[in-house]
Amino acid sequence: MKSNNHAISRVAQCRIIELPRHAHENGTIAVAQNSSLLPFDIKRTFFIYDIPSDAKRGGHSHYHTEELIVAVTGSFVVKMYDGVEWKTVALNRPYQALYVPAGIWRSLEDFSSGSVCLSLCPDDFDEADYVRDMELFKELTKCKL
Repeated sequence: MKSNNHAISRVAQCRIIELPRHAHENGTIAVAQNSSLLPFDIKRTFFIYDIPSDAKRGGHSHYHTEELIVAVTGSFVVKMYDGVEWKTVALNRPYQALYVPAGIWRSLEDFSSGSVCLSLCPDDFDEADYVRDMELFKELTKCKL
């Protein structure tokens, strides 16, 4: 059973992971599979699409779940906050996965037309793992960084 302690991470831990690519004359394949390249084994995937350009997605942190975020098509911006520092990363290449450890607030915005956002996670969905209130997030991370 997981503890109810909120993970404490720094935005400096968020990083782009280049997925292996295999170019062919009839298209390129980018591969995300369980391997030493990824920081966790993938258990769950989901994607968001038909996103209005003015929409904001995310707006939460996780107690325990890490995530890899990929702009499969189009582009968008991921804003991350650790309780002290903000970091913004633009995603627009389908072979780049943004690693976001547990304990980081994330918000996705500035979606281009036709964007598809793919998320890869090591855990099944669990609503109890989400912190969706920024004030609670600040309280959980206060004095721990």
